[in-house]
Amino acid sequence: MRAKALILAAVIALPMPTLHGEAQEIGQPSRGLILAQRLCAECHAVQKEYSRSPNANAPRFQAIASIPGMTATALSAALNTSHRAMPNIMLAADEQADIIAYILSLK
Repeated sequence: MRAKALILAAVIALPMPTLHGEAQEIGQPSRGLILAQRLCAECHAVQKEYSRSPNANAPRFQAIASIPGMTATALSAALNTSHRAMPNIMLAADEQADIIAYILSLK
C-alpha cells in the first residue's frame, strides 16, 4: 500500500503539460548529467560510455534507462523509495526531473 502511495505522489509531483496543450519537457538532460556526476558517480556509471559502475552493486544509468517500459514515473518512484544500499539523497523537484531526463536520454 505504501508503494502505491509513493507512486501516486511521484506522479502528482511531476511537471504537467501546459494549459496550451503543448507537452512540456520534463527536466533538462544536460543539467541532469552535471548533477549525476556530482551526486551519483561515486557508485553509478552515469555516462553511456562507461561499461561498469564504480560500485559493482550499483547499476549503470544506461542499464536503468534500457529496462523495458522504463518511464519518468517509474524513475521518480525509485528515487523516492529508500534503498538499503543507496543513500537518502534529498533532491529538489527540478533536480530530480533533470536527473530523470538525463537517464531517459541514455535509451
